[in-house]
Amino acid sequence: MRNLLITLCLLLCSNYLFGQKETVIEKGAATYVSSQNVYVKFASTEHINKGDTLFLKQGEQLLPALVVKDKSSTSCVCNALLTEKVKIGTEFFSQSIVEKKPEKEKAKKDKVPSAAGQDSTLKIPPMVIAPAYDKEDMAFKQKVKGRISAASYSNLYGGEQTHNLRYTLSYQGNNLKNSRFSTENYITFRHTIGEWDAVKDNVNNALKVYSLAVKYDLDKNSSISLGRKINQRISSMGAIDGLQLEKGLKYFMVGAIVGSRPDYVDYSINLNLFQAGAYVSQVNKNPLKRRETTFAVVEQRNHGKIDRRFAYFQHSNAITQNLNVFGSFEVDMYQVVDSVVSNSMSLTNLLFTFRYKVSKKLSISGGYDNRKNIIYYESYKSYIDQLIDNETRQGLRFGANYRISKRITWGVNASWRFQKSNINLSENVNTYLNFSRLPWINASVSLSANLLQTNYLKSKIYGVRISKELIRGKLNAEFSGRVVDYDYKNYENKILQEIAGLDLSWNITRKLAFYLSYEGTFDKVQTYHRFNTRLIQRF
Repeated sequence: MRNLLITLCLLLCSNYLFGQKETVIEKGAATYVSSQNVYVKFASTEHINKGDTLFLKQGEQLLPALVVKDKSSTSCVCNALLTEKVKIGTEFFSQSIVEKKPEKEKAKKDKVPSAAGQDSTLKIPPMVIAPAYDKEDMAFKQKVKGRISAASYSNLYGGEQTHNLRYTLSYQGNNLKNSRFSTENYITFRHTIGEWDAVKDNVNNALKVYSLAVKYDLDKNSSISLGRKINQRISSMGAIDGLQLEKGLKYFMVGAIVGSRPDYVDYSINLNLFQAGAYVSQVNKNPLKRRETTFAVVEQRNHGKIDRRFAYFQHSNAITQNLNVFGSFEVDMYQVVDSVVSNSMSLTNLLFTFRYKVSKKLSISGGYDNRKNIIYYESYKSYIDQLIDNETRQGLRFGANYRISKRITWGVNASWRFQKSNINLSENVNTYLNFSRLPWINASVSLSANLLQTNYLKSKIYGVRISKELIRGKLNAEFSGRVVDYDYKNYENKILQEIAGLDLSWNITRKLAFYLSYEGTFDKVQTYHRFNTRLIQRF
């Protein structure tokens, strides 16, 4: 009996001296996910050790998800136990057994001033939820992607030949090193072998800077950008050189631009083409019913004189899960006719498109395009493809896509361009039949037909395209063949061409790829050969 009393006294004393045990649960979130590791940030990792398990909460249960491999004062590097890829922002929990401090010491630390100026003691339950990670820090996460490519474009016809080289650098760095700074660029350099004098005369004939800008996030919904950048809220205006400001309010985004337009001839910076404007945008960020409406007023000048003053409207709307619409238009508010200034309004650059999924098998699309002609500073399309684009972009468009079976899809597209003067009328119908995988050749096949009629031309194009994976995940091949029948109204003889093409794509590594393309055009008069190669390194 005496020995039992002594043992009880020792246990009570040790419990008082060394403190009672309690379970502490701390909450963190995934900040970065690589192919091997998951990085989780906590308010503090004081109670987390290497080898500990982090849990994922499902309902009221904590399921093992990660194992801590290393840690800093606020972050843990972990190996995943999950089969599914971890998403950034996913919450994880740690469970730690810590010693509970004596009541007297604890009471001193837990006292806080009450509203009446008196001390009141906080009572901490046995299980403690530690503070979550700092949401402000989590708002800016680095996302970087880019690519470098080198390409050649060779044309051989008769005894003549041309060889073009093109180098491209594309980079998108969002929130570099988890900061508020972001940058983007898309730059190309293109020249023809043997024609270097054209580059010497004006380097902008070869160098094209389509995007080059830096952005600073004032907060999660506000930013300031400097450089050449397309503003997605007023995207039809094209690239803007200069300063762009955007401020997020409760239900709206307001912004302003000031700078200049790229030069019309060589796309260089031209400070004589000054422009400034302001816009307001309403955005609904619900992923199921995304909606955005922008209204802007812009003034553009040329050598100090007013060139255009117009209002811009853009609207995109996921009305339902099956119906999406987009529309934009501009209203000119300034005109000079015979040296007389007029502020009358004129509707210009109208565009409307829609896409509706009628059922799981059938979807339809359509639209009306009355925008001005697009200037292409670079184009590598064949003559027939450029012709169809130029003749069918403006006017009414309608399309339908029907899935006949799991592996067979049929589609049709039609366009009609009309004008009061009947000068540039065009009618076009295109239909295709796709087989996603033919079992006897284990390849994808597409059959197509295109009929085009304009004031000066009638053309018929029939084509077939076969795609096959030669080495799984590494090497793909595609063969194409087309028969083109041209009938020019001011030319007595018809032109019949046969076009054959072969494309190879080789994934050397996960981020390094090589592409080879050939297209030959054969007719009674001349034979044309086009060879394209491209090497792309992604990072």
